[in-house]
Amino acid sequence: MKIIYFGTAPFALPALKVLSPWVDLVVTQPDRPSGRGMKLTQTPVKLLAEDLGLSVETPLKCRSKDFIASLAERDADLFVVAAYGQILPQTLLDVPRHGCFNLHGSLLPRWRGAAPIHRALEAGDQVTGVTLMKMDAGMDTGDMVAKGALEIFPTETRQGLEERLAELGAKMILDWRERLIAPGLVVEKQDDSLATLANKVTSADGILSWQDSAERNLNRIRAFTPFCRIKTRFSTPADPALKVLAARLGEGDGQPGEILSVRPDLTVAFGSGSLVFQEVQPAGRKKMSGADYGSGARLLPGEFLSPLSGQTEEDLSL
Repeated sequence: MKIIYFGTAPFALPALKVLSPWVDLVVTQPDRPSGRGMKLTQTPVKLLAEDLGLSVETPLKCRSKDFIASLAERDADLFVVAAYGQILPQTLLDVPRHGCFNLHGSLLPRWRGAAPIHRALEAGDQVTGVTLMKMDAGMDTGDMVAKGALEIFPTETRQGLEERLAELGAKMILDWRERLIAPGLVVEKQDDSLATLANKVTSADGILSWQDSAERNLNRIRAFTPFCRIKTRFSTPADPALKVLAARLGEGDGQPGEILSVRPDLTVAFGSGSLVFQEVQPAGRKKMSGADYGSGARLLPGEFLSPLSGQTEEDLSL
């Protein structure tokens, strides 16, 4: 069996490992500037492929006619795709002998799109999973071959859930590898009426709101850490927001932004309920516990961490 593997993000790593004996070529996104120094950085999939001694291609656009022609010359049985980051055109889907199959990090048709793991956590879903589907030209609209479900743990964050889903996906593709090229493969059409869209994550997704419930903000932190942040009364143009890196539901209620306790935990009220800020990072400073931040800022119960009580959503723009 000859497989061409498309992947970029860490979600794609376990499946590449288990399929590597049959992989003829790995296709991933080009090296891109990253970090404060904007140094060219290879994708996680490229780094693993090179460690495994596999050939790698990094086309800027996978729909290039020359690139598609070069893949056709390899006479592959299957394309396997996992968190690649580009939509494959029909001309590319038609290349492999037995079709293209995608490992998608949700139970389709729920959470079609770029960020299914983030959106499941943000929505407070209790169950998610991986769908193995035969690809078509739409965005995650292809016929389903198999599904595997996982319970989402109440305190789980995106990274931990992604790692568990990636391992599940690797097991699924290894179990189905031979059956994907066998005659009579049975597939199931998706019910489009049940589809939800997992939009690409932007910086705005990390903005926490004092007016929202503690539970809704906690779901954002679980989904988008380490990018979650919230305005405080200490915020200035030079120090725009406090990053909240870890939190849990607290006890007690109060007005939005009211400090309920500082020691042993920094607990702050939201629109309903409260959050314990377990780990935070003020702008330009190191990570610290919420209690240490509260002590250093000389916060007191009954004061407000928010810019003002009763602020509007417009006040919260960062």
